[in-house]
Amino acid sequence: MTDADNTQPFYAELHCASNFSFLRGASRPEELVETAVELGYSALAITDECSMAGVVRAWTRTRELAKSHQETHGPGTFNFKLIIGSEFVLDDGFRLIVLAQRADAYRNLCQLITQARRAAEKGHYDITRDMLEKADFQACCLILSPPYYPVPAKRRDTLARWFEWFSELAQLTQAASAHAALELHYGQYDQQHYNWIFRATQTSANQQAIPLLACGDVHMHQRQRRALQDVLTCIRHNCTLDEAGTRLFPNGEHHLRNAFSLQATYPQNLLMESLRVADTCTFNLDELHYQYPREIVPEGMAAHSYLRKLTFKGMAWRWPNGIDKKLSDQIKHELSLIREMQYEQYFLTVYDIVRFARSRDILCQGRGSAANSAVCFALGITEVDPTRTNLLFERFISKERNEPPDIDVDFEHERREEVIQYIYNKYGRHRAALAATVVSYRKRSAVRDIGKVLGLQEEQINTLSKSMAWWDGSQVISERLAEMGFDADSTLFKRFVWLLEQILGFPRHLSQHVGGFVIADESLATLVPIENASMPDRTVIQWDKDDLEELGLLKVDILALGMLTAIRKCFDLLADFKNVHHTMAGIPANDTPTYDMICRADTIGVFQIESRAQMSMLPRLRPRNYYD
Repeated sequence: MTDADNTQPFYAELHCASNFSFLRGASRPEELVETAVELGYSALAITDECSMAGVVRAWTRTRELAKSHQETHGPGTFNFKLIIGSEFVLDDGFRLIVLAQRADAYRNLCQLITQARRAAEKGHYDITRDMLEKADFQACCLILSPPYYPVPAKRRDTLARWFEWFSELAQLTQAASAHAALELHYGQYDQQHYNWIFRATQTSANQQAIPLLACGDVHMHQRQRRALQDVLTCIRHNCTLDEAGTRLFPNGEHHLRNAFSLQATYPQNLLMESLRVADTCTFNLDELHYQYPREIVPEGMAAHSYLRKLTFKGMAWRWPNGIDKKLSDQIKHELSLIREMQYEQYFLTVYDIVRFARSRDILCQGRGSAANSAVCFALGITEVDPTRTNLLFERFISKERNEPPDIDVDFEHERREEVIQYIYNKYGRHRAALAATVVSYRKRSAVRDIGKVLGLQEEQINTLSKSMAWWDGSQVISERLAEMGFDADSTLFKRFVWLLEQILGFPRHLSQHVGGFVIADESLATLVPIENASMPDRTVIQWDKDDLEELGLLKVDILALGMLTAIRKCFDLLADFKNVHHTMAGIPANDTPTYDMICRADTIGVFQIESRAQMSMLPRLRPRNYYD
């Protein structure tokens, strides 16, 4: 009988780092969830280091597995729980694991991560005892994980004092529970480690024993990822495998283990204690509630009424001679659908940003699906006149698809920073931040990092890196390596090929999105942690656009477009030298000389029709107006 067939739960893993503990974890959150379910775990806690970057992907995969299982076996048969938490590395190698029992505990944990991340430069965090003692850990489970025995003699006597502080911290911050983690991996000193921790927990403050529980300090879903985990460790420490020494794990046991292995390693009562703690953690990402800023709607006025008022005002501005019944019906239909989907505040937020840009004479243009909307045209978000197109608004917002709208607004690239700082100033950095972009390993970056770890010469790394255009997996790499003069059958290059296939697509670090803003009504740090970006005066959340879409959160894309700067300069030149004044919406549509040039493919430097492929199509398509 396999562990998956065992209906009696035997363990909950409460300490697990995914590959969103960058260059530490060697497995994707999805892989960890899948393996934990297969092994029959009752729960898995994703506890990335001072981060929530991987939890959405773990949550998404858990939902998919639950749905698939219940379709096959019936409702209520999926007995697996995903727990949300985080790990903080403290002084002297001690680590604090914090698990969220309820939604308020999750919010407090996000705020603590934000505080620690904002106190350090990008990619790092600074956690202090004072910070922890002032944190709110109500409804949180605290687990203290000591370093592995033996430690230097001067630190052995500090263990009891650590646990005294830990016990005081739990009482001071009103934590739901406090435990010590026993983490054993078939090491040389496992018994001494257990005895050392057990004695210290029994002599803690006020003679109150701190209960022990079993944890795995998991860094990979399977033992086979050990080689990749070693490589990631070397990349993190900027060393080769030969130089890594004790920075590497002594064996491959930091993976999700089966029931037999766990029961042979830990006392049964410590395994059962993991189940008891997991039972107290009921928070689920489904409980997150997100709301757009309320101050964009005047006091005493409903959002849909204000949006309708602004739209009608914009109609009078855009169509001073009135509109026909078809357009009137379209606008009413759009407003009705926006109200039904409760997206009024989203449109009003975008309108407010565009209104600021127009007040500063900054050219802007909504594009993509937003161009299909008559409401967007009336609000000044886009300059594309809906009377000249036959596009369906349902391409933009669809009740059936239940997808949030995604309005991309381009601004003059030289002046976009004014718009970004307006958003920060209006809503505050605690309520507005850029979405993240997960920078993942691609062929060349993977080749360079793995090559350095394996000790390849710089010339070899350069040769391999430049030839990655042909990469098509292990089926053809041996032949290609031979063509370049490498011994493809050597142990070194077989290892290189395997590692390359494993690491492609792995997250390397978080970067800032090109312009996707998330704006909240209350502190954004209660929803998702915020950290510093590499650019001055920028902050980013720890979720990327795909994570936001999974949770149904809305973002506003504040993008930069150099062509708008060029258009602005053209407008200024026309006004200065010819006294001709144009707007984006008022550019003449019957500009025959311009379209003659386009039909001849004379379009070098013309936005979106300047590449060779686009230029080759123009003489055949022969567009005679903008909408062509």
